[in-house]
Amino acid sequence: MRKRTLWTVALAAGLVLSGCGSAAGPGSSSGGGENKLVVWDWKSGDDAAAAYIAKAKADFAKKHTGVTVEFVAQPFDQYYTLLGAAIQAGKGPDVMLFNGGGQIRDRVDALVPLDSYVTEDRDRLAGWDAFSKDGKAYASPVTLQGHPIYYNKKLYKEAGLDGPPATWSDFVSGCETIRTTCFALGNKEGIGIQFFLSGLGSGALTDQEYDDWIAGKRNWTAPNVKRIFQLWTEVNSAGLNNEGANSTALFNDAFALFSSGKAVHVIGLMSDVGHWKDFGEFLDPGDIGVMPAPVITAGATPSLPYDGGIGYAVAKWTADPALAADLVRSLTSRDALTAFYADAGAVAADTGIDVSKGGPAVAEIVSGISSGEPALHVALSSRTLDLMGRLSQQLLSGSVTLDEALGQLAASDNEG
Repeated sequence: MRKRTLWTVALAAGLVLSGCGSAAGPGSSSGGGENKLVVWDWKSGDDAAAAYIAKAKADFAKKHTGVTVEFVAQPFDQYYTLLGAAIQAGKGPDVMLFNGGGQIRDRVDALVPLDSYVTEDRDRLAGWDAFSKDGKAYASPVTLQGHPIYYNKKLYKEAGLDGPPATWSDFVSGCETIRTTCFALGNKEGIGIQFFLSGLGSGALTDQEYDDWIAGKRNWTAPNVKRIFQLWTEVNSAGLNNEGANSTALFNDAFALFSSGKAVHVIGLMSDVGHWKDFGEFLDPGDIGVMPAPVITAGATPSLPYDGGIGYAVAKWTADPALAADLVRSLTSRDALTAFYADAGAVAADTGIDVSKGGPAVAEIVSGISSGEPALHVALSSRTLDLMGRLSQQLLSGSVTLDEALGQLAASDNEG
């Protein structure tokens, strides 16, 4: 499997914060025009992001005296609907936050390519691929997001086991020995399948199959691809998941099962929520382990699945693209990202940030970045991800066959 090139960042910048709102439509807090920039995101209203905003604030004020920046914190469950309305209207915020992958790639026609503005940052930030399409970058990465498999070291030790075995069959046997729910799974939102696919996929696909999948050459009926979706149903039918996975919210009920010691493993996140810092509030940080995917197919190369997590983009309708792009650069400053890591537990796109005091779990995650691979689900369009979520629920309930589900996914994926 190919190795990924990594970058670090040492950039200082900032922004001026002059407000916060919620659920604002495109007619409210539209682009700022002269001497004002409007930002939409779902982070700026969080207490955990306060220091991140503050660290960036002062430096931008020094560079751009008199420029006002208004942050409008939108509710995440409505965010892309509101953003879609703004794009359709052709007016809205100057700068906007995106998840990496399909959410931004489906909307690049409304965005400014940032390559000419962020040249100095390209060799210092990681995660660009998730915000790029056709060789152009449309957002600067703020965090890295991935799907490590966390495990409870204490439960393994109490069962007389040293740790998770390397192969899938031995892994399942270990779960039977521990006699606690093997996987905490929430699929009420249809998101659990994304974590399952990316978290375990590198243990099932060959190196060539993995690379082909990321490159868009996906064979949904190939035996090793089919095996991942077979395991999705087999794990559940074998009782290795918590009861009622389809009625359990991933955010945050499934994560709570792991945090409370009621499940041995969870495929979580490396940034944001459901991650090492969240779990460390309830479990001893020394008991939080991070494991590679068990080998399902002989010869597979397990790796950390990760991409750019969240990043800020510039709207095509902004009055001053250079000024808006400089604000984006401010949001990726080392000082700001260091604060985001410290307070929110975000694994920043600046991989030069020292995480040595964060505990063994984050150290293990960061050590896997150099050999990591893009997450399988991030390569899919938002349309195909939505379909996969619905089909994953039907697979668990038995209302669709595996072949029918894979056929529908292949058709959706081939639509482009």
